[in-house]
Amino acid sequence: MAVLFLVAGLVLLVAGAEGLVRGASQIATGVGISPLVVGLTVVALGTSAPEGAVSVGASLGGQPEMALGNVVGSNIFNVLLTLGLTALLRPLAVSARLVRLERGSSGTSSSSCSARNGS
Repeated sequence: MAVLFLVAGLVLLVAGAEGLVRGASQIATGVGISPLVVGLTVVALGTSAPEGAVSVGASLGGQPEMALGNVVGSNIFNVLLTLGLTALLRPLAVSARLVRLERGSSGTSSSSCSARNGS
């Protein structure tokens, strides 16, 4: 029975994804937005939805630390994976100015998360 549910779930997933892509493409064409922009937006929302659901569930369940950890961990993973794959394909040139600029915001973000967790 579990295999039947698995197969049915996969079929519904593929059908739903196909319908979402076709619908988004039609909306993009009708409104005059680039299908690439709509596609990237749909992908971004689709990949973020599970983290959002887990975070909301954790918050409602009285575990805000889990929600925060989920968001921070997901963002760290996404950034490092994207930068890592990009750097493998083509080395990245990073200016000293950008490093100085980002150092401050990274420190602020880290401090905010630590203060929130009481660490």
